[in-house]
Amino acid sequence: MLHRKLGGLATALLMTAVPLSANAAELFVYHSWSAESEVSALNVLIDELAERDIAWSEIAIPHESESNVGLINLVTGGNPPDVFIESNPGFYRDLKGMGLAQPVTELFDSEGITENLPQAVVQSITVDGEIMKIPTAIHIDGMIYYNKAVAEAAGVDPASWTSLEDMWADQQKVEDAGYTFMAMGGNTFQAGYLFHALVAAMAGPDTYYKLYGPEPDPSVFDDGSLLEAIDMHRKITSQTDDGWVNRSWADTTSTVITGQALMHLHGDWMKGQWRAAGATAGEEFGCINIPGTKALSVTVDSFGLLGGVDEETKEAEFEFAKIVTDPEVAAKFAANKGSTPVRSDAPTGAMDICNTVVLEGLDNIGGVQNPFNITDGDWHMSIWNALFEYQSDPNTTPDDVLDMLRDEYDAIFG
Repeated sequence: MLHRKLGGLATALLMTAVPLSANAAELFVYHSWSAESEVSALNVLIDELAERDIAWSEIAIPHESESNVGLINLVTGGNPPDVFIESNPGFYRDLKGMGLAQPVTELFDSEGITENLPQAVVQSITVDGEIMKIPTAIHIDGMIYYNKAVAEAAGVDPASWTSLEDMWADQQKVEDAGYTFMAMGGNTFQAGYLFHALVAAMAGPDTYYKLYGPEPDPSVFDDGSLLEAIDMHRKITSQTDDGWVNRSWADTTSTVITGQALMHLHGDWMKGQWRAAGATAGEEFGCINIPGTKALSVTVDSFGLLGGVDEETKEAEFEFAKIVTDPEVAAKFAANKGSTPVRSDAPTGAMDICNTVVLEGLDNIGGVQNPFNITDGDWHMSIWNALFEYQSDPNTTPDDVLDMLRDEYDAIFG
């Protein structure tokens, strides 16, 4: 039995192996992380498991991959993982229908975990009254991380922006100084995340939930604030350089880290890449919410557990759940991944100024749930595809996007 530790940017390559005892338990894990910061965070969990004589084997399909190897295929195909990353509540309902759901409500309550989770986290991990997910990280889906040296060289101060108009007023200064104003990557994942972050920020919760709720409201297509968000998506995605096509979010963030661009508007998991590069929040880089935002789109990264397994595996799964939600581990995991710890009692020494921006934003502005937690999967992916087509084809108009969304709505819900 081997303890498998992930290395570098490999997706499913196992770079080192540390022997465990011959009778060690083993967890088969499915995840969608491959960036350096994500792998570093996973290694925190792998090391903690090894200390408890629990081995880790995995299949990793990055969320930006075009692979058709899906979690549901593994479950129905006879090779189900014991632990998996999944947010969609519909998947957990499907598992329940197959007799494979594994609630952790009783475990979390008995271990004092539930009482130390922010309410936004509890809401995200609960499905039909039961806690079904193991939270690992709190993220804001749309923040701006900027290179402070580039800002100084261009004579701009992103921290002073109170509106998107303020932000765009500084575009020419940055470009005149020889920098790309905003870094941009290219795939459906990035296009989709940018869009729902803009809908939350510009249109606010009511419009957001009309578009991304469990039962989308077609009146949203006549909402002028939705059209404004589509317009802003074009304005931002027009900030491309020659290398944007198929560029991952991590490589896009690297163009800011290396001083080619001023900033990147993406999920705050960007911080993990800055930290991996040896940078410190408040020194080499700064972070702000979208200027003038009306609501923050919140991701709670979570694992699920497979039910219906033998007692040894179930015990190992529950041990995994306790490890992930331990306050010390949660803080260490967040520091590597670039997230905010899920435990409200996590050591404050692990926090930085970007964590403060996140927590203050949730308190003062408020959040909406990431679409993965609430909306139909086909509908969600249709929005991603429509917005990526819009990003990729300058001849596609905002009205064309609305027409695509109406057609998809009719096909899925009509």
